[in-house]
Amino acid sequence: MLEGTRLNKFLASCGLGSRRACDALVQRGGVTLNGEACTNPATRIQEGDILRVEGKRVSPKKTTTILLKKPRGYVCSKHDELERATIYELLPPKFSHLNHVGRLDRDSEGLLVLTNDGDLANRLTHPSNKVEKEYRVTLTSSIDYPILKKLVAGVQTPEGYARAKSIKRLSPRRVSIILETGLKRQIREMFKTLGYEVEKLFRIRIGRLTDPELRPGRWRHLEHHEIELLSLDPPAEA
Repeated sequence: MLEGTRLNKFLASCGLGSRRACDALVQRGGVTLNGEACTNPATRIQEGDILRVEGKRVSPKKTTTILLKKPRGYVCSKHDELERATIYELLPPKFSHLNHVGRLDRDSEGLLVLTNDGDLANRLTHPSNKVEKEYRVTLTSSIDYPILKKLVAGVQTPEGYARAKSIKRLSPRRVSIILETGLKRQIREMFKTLGYEVEKLFRIRIGRLTDPELRPGRWRHLEHHEIELLSLDPPAEA
């Protein structure tokens, strides 16, 4: 436990929900600090304090964050109603409690973060934080520069209005595309709206974190400094 941790953050680290959910939990009552009722989410928890929720003592859970290079053919789900292979089949059973941060569809590949750190997951997925994700996309047909400009300007998809932060043509059928949002099947739907079909999609970067050496289907733990990289965008090109 960190000294002087805000109550709602402390409760979130105990696995009781997001900070906002913990605010509501505290305000509803049932939380005691050193035997006294506590209804202020801004209360600071000091080392040695005893915190109980509905009479049960709570303490922070150990957080685990891993990076998986998802191969094609797996869905981002713990249980699939269609009995398709899931990403959790690629992981040891001890990681079954981890949640995937965002998702890649069944036919997409690349970097995927899994964690039980709710604050981290919220930081990476909340639209206001605009965390960059970079993808390499191969299309079934060649694409012209005017189409790329339309993708940056924005198009209407079945999931809502979507745009790329930037896009670069690598070859007649290959592009690099950077997103700050994460609508369902966003890249595929954006191209489909303009009459193009995605043949291959690979996420190569989240924030500043990349790992070209990690093989498809393999995973590894992330170090603290790497977790920080997830929230940082690369320096602007000169």
